[in-house]
Amino acid sequence: MKITFILPAIGKKPGKKYIGTWKMEPLTIAVLKALTPPEIETELYDDRIELIDYDTQTDLVCITVETYTAKRSYRIAERFRQRGIPVVMGGYHVTLCPEEAEQFCDAVIVANAETVWTQMLSDVRNGCLKKRYTGETAEYDVRPDRSIFEGKNYLPVSLVETGRGCCHKCDFCSIAQFYCSHYHAREHSLIVEDLAATKHKYTFLVDDNLVADRKNALRLFEEITPLGKKWAGQGTLSMAKDEKLLKAMRKSGCELILIGFESLNKENLNQMNKSFNYALGERDELVKRIHDAGIGIYATFVFGYDNDDERTVADALEFAKKHNFYTAAFNHLLPFPNTALYHRLRAENRLIYDKWWLEDGYHYGELSFHPKKISAEKLSQLCRDARKEFSAPATVLRRGFAALGRTSPLLWGLFWGVNLRIGGEVDQKMHVPIGENLDELPK
Repeated sequence: MKITFILPAIGKKPGKKYIGTWKMEPLTIAVLKALTPPEIETELYDDRIELIDYDTQTDLVCITVETYTAKRSYRIAERFRQRGIPVVMGGYHVTLCPEEAEQFCDAVIVANAETVWTQMLSDVRNGCLKKRYTGETAEYDVRPDRSIFEGKNYLPVSLVETGRGCCHKCDFCSIAQFYCSHYHAREHSLIVEDLAATKHKYTFLVDDNLVADRKNALRLFEEITPLGKKWAGQGTLSMAKDEKLLKAMRKSGCELILIGFESLNKENLNQMNKSFNYALGERDELVKRIHDAGIGIYATFVFGYDNDDERTVADALEFAKKHNFYTAAFNHLLPFPNTALYHRLRAENRLIYDKWWLEDGYHYGELSFHPKKISAEKLSQLCRDARKEFSAPATVLRRGFAALGRTSPLLWGLFWGVNLRIGGEVDQKMHVPIGENLDELPK
């Protein structure tokens, strides 16, 4: 038996390389590889970095689907199903939209695959593949098998999973919907083993909220400290109120933390169900505490809530420049399927596309709904302009010297590579055709 794993791309402009910063190892595929019995042959086609061989001899195609890649996934599946090869789909989008995905494949895996993968493979062997397999949310006691990445040209960053889900209920978040606003910590011994085996200098701890469980986080940081690894991860601004936690993070090797500020506007934070960001108190002081601890910040902002206009975008940009963040993202809001945000905008008749992820002609960087105080086109342009200004040479230079004062030389070197690349990709990302790999079309 042979399985062909496929990771679809978001889309690709004709004759252009795929976005460099989007080429990280697909950790999910390595987990599925580890769950697959060794006697089963496997192969991986990563649509971001190579062409898919639609003529490959295989018994099963498995596609990991995100909302941004759903349209492309369905087109890929069609090509294989035309040859009579069964296609199984899983991932966040499939769990949020199982009925939709079932129209384009032979079986779907809802929730996490660990508890149903072996049964699904057995059913394929016996010719009795079911239409839907529903896994357990919290069980994932397996170490990924990265041998599936051999020969692939990914970014030199190792990914190690530490937890899944988040305890918050932000209305735009598909992760909160997927995990019903619960956090599931991974077994520490597996994390330590994964970290010890990483081959790159840089490691990203894959976790939607690394500090969601304070006691668990403190124990984890203590256990990984002896490894001497340098790592980045995701957290919340609340960690700045806990000096012990900050010290433990830094001692364990934390150099960079991604924090979703989302908005500086109180009404927007209330609307997105993230008022806890505002209740924490003075942002400037909390940011200073994290920087003083020797940890850089990757700040993210999102625009499109009902109190957003040109001023709120400008305020976020000035805030990011004031604090010389390691890097920052200025994103427009996207209503992901079956989130509270999606249902609200649909009820208010504000969606431009009912299913933007399947819409022909929809491009990356476009809004899929009508904001209240600004046009969709204008907000898209403002987000693009904020990214360009934050990546301007003078701004990058100033931020670079600020980063030197609070991170290790290793991360300072990475700063230039990351920020110069991000700046160069701002316009490259704009108007990528969702679902299209135009290089595959006949010349």
